Amino acid sequence: MSEQPIPPTSQTPAVRSFKPLKPLDVALAELLATVTPCHDVEMVDLADADGRVLARDAVSALDVPGFDNSSMDGYAVCVAEAAAASEQGLPVSQRIPAGHFGAPLASETVARIFTGAPIPEHADAVVMQEECAVDELGRVTVVVPARVGQNIRRRGEDVGQGTCVVAAGTRLRPDHIGLLASIGQASIPVVRRLRVALMSTGDELILPGQVAPADLPPGAIYSSNAFFLAHLLKRLGCEVHDFGNLPDSLEATKHAFREAAQNHDLVLTSGGVSVGEEDHVKPAVQSLGQLDLWSIAIKPGKPFAHGRLDRADGAAHFIGLPGNPVSSFVTFLVLVRPFIQKLSGQVRAEGPVGEALQLTANFDWPKPDKRREFLRVRRDATGQLHLFANQSSGVLTSVAWADGLVDNPPGQAIAKGDTVTFLPLSNLLG
Repeated sequence: MSEQPIPPTSQTPAVRSFKPLKPLDVALAELLATVTPCHDVEMVDLADADGRVLARDAVSALDVPGFDNSSMDGYAVCVAEAAAASEQGLPVSQRIPAGHFGAPLASETVARIFTGAPIPEHADAVVMQEECAVDELGRVTVVVPARVGQNIRRRGEDVGQGTCVVAAGTRLRPDHIGLLASIGQASIPVVRRLRVALMSTGDELILPGQVAPADLPPGAIYSSNAFFLAHLLKRLGCEVHDFGNLPDSLEATKHAFREAAQNHDLVLTSGGVSVGEEDHVKPAVQSLGQLDLWSIAIKPGKPFAHGRLDRADGAAHFIGLPGNPVSSFVTFLVLVRPFIQKLSGQVRAEGPVGEALQLTANFDWPKPDKRREFLRVRRDATGQLHLFANQSSGVLTSVAWADGLVDNPPGQAIAKGDTVTFLPLSNLLG
C-alpha cells in the first residue's frame, strides 16, 4: 500500500515556495521600465539652477567669445614686422584694455594689450610681456620669436552661434550654470522638483529628541532611515515630505497612502517589505493600486517592493525599502537613485551603480555570498581598499566610515592584492 501525502494542518504547516532571487540588473531594468519621465516645466533664475534638470536644450544665440581677443597681458604685434625690427624694437602706438576696441595696428608699431581685449586689425599675435624688452624710449623688442596666432582666442572658439551648449536632461552643475551665463541666459526651463512622501514602519521606532536615551522603552530604537533617506532624496533635487511613522492599523495605513498619493510622484517607505511578511503595507498598497514584491540578489538589501497608488488623475509610484539601515541605504543607491533620475527627466551617462574604479583590495573575503555583495570599504593614501570589520546590514557605522563600496560578483572570493570594482560614495550621493 503506497503512502498517502499528509495534508497540511496547524501542526504540519504547508511549505511555501519562494521565487528565485532577481538579479540586480534585471530588477533595475524592470523598475525603470515603469517610469515615464516628468514633463512639467518651470522657469528658474540661474542663481537657483544648481542641481536642477534642464528641460530643453540650451542653444547659443551668439559666438563666445564674440571677437578675437588676447589671452594674456602683453603686446599685440605683426609677427613679420616684429621679427624684422630685431634689436631696435618698435614703438607702442596704442593701449587697448579689456572692453575697448582699438584702432587698426599702425605699421611698424605694437599695441599694449590686456587679457580679454579685442585684437586690433593688422595684428596677428600677442606676445606676453615677460617675453619682451622695453628700452628707455619705450620701444618694445620681442625677445622670444613670435608665432602667428599665438595667445589669441578666436571668435567662437568656445561656443559657436547655434550650438547646443547644455543638453536637455542634464542635471546642472556650477560649470553648466557658468556656461549658460556666458551665452546670456538669465533664466532657464527646468523640470519641476519631484515630490516624494517619505514614511517609516515599525512600532519600535522613536524620533530623536522625542525620548532621552536613558528613557528609551525596552526594545525601542531611534529612527535613522527616514533622516538619511530624506537627505539622499534632497541631494537628487526632490521636494520631500516626511509623513513620519505609519500607524499600526490597516485603515490608518491606507488613509496615509491615499492622502500621500494625491499630490506626490513617489511614496517611499522603509521597513515592512520582506517577502511574505504580514504587515499593513502590503494589503494597503494592494487595495489602492498594485504591488510587486521582489527578492533582489544583493547583499545587503534583498527585500524590495514596487507598485503604484492610484488616484483620480493617474497614480503615484510606490517603493518599499528594507528596514535594516545599511540595506535601506544600499538599496536606495542602486535602485531608487536611478529610478529618481529617470523620473526627473535626467539623462544618465553612468552605469546602474555609477562610475566604477578598479582598485586593489588590502583585505581577504574568503566566504562570499551567493548574492552580489556591496562591501563597505575605505581607500588609504596609496589607493588600496580596507574593509570595515563588521559588514552586518544593521551596522550604519560601516557606511559612515566608508568612502565607497566594493561591487563584488556572486560567489566571488577576494584575496589581498586582488583587483576589485570600487564605487566611490562621492559619485553615488547625488
